[in-house]
Amino acid sequence: MILEKSCGAIVYTVEDGDIKYLLVEEMSGCHSFPKGHMENDETEEETALREIKEETNLEVELNTDFRVSEQYDPAEKPGVTKQVVYFLAKYTGEKPRVVRPNEVKALKSLSLKDAIKTIEHDNKKELLKQADVYIRKG
Repeated sequence: MILEKSCGAIVYTVEDGDIKYLLVEEMSGCHSFPKGHMENDETEEETALREIKEETNLEVELNTDFRVSEQYDPAEKPGVTKQVVYFLAKYTGEKPRVVRPNEVKALKSLSLKDAIKTIEHDNKKELLKQADVYIRKG
């Protein structure tokens, strides 16, 4: 069994008092959070910051006190287990933009309700709900 580890973040901003979550529409059409494989001797935090920058062009404030992960066996990669660690990342003032159009189809800034409707996988919906509770508790 091969373990592939990726890191990223549930990225959000606050607009007019409302929390907006940034979703990445992948080339497959699925929606997720900015993330990617760890490289060389990177820490989880360094990977998350690099991947967010590479996928959205954003400079974010990473909150490592919030750390959740998911693990699954991707159907397209038999014999591989994938672990993804997510932090929280907040951005202000900037507008996200697709930097790698060969990897990211679109970026969507959505309310919690709309993000949950948009995300296809239940495990990611649950991670988003956990992040929302954490943010609202302050």
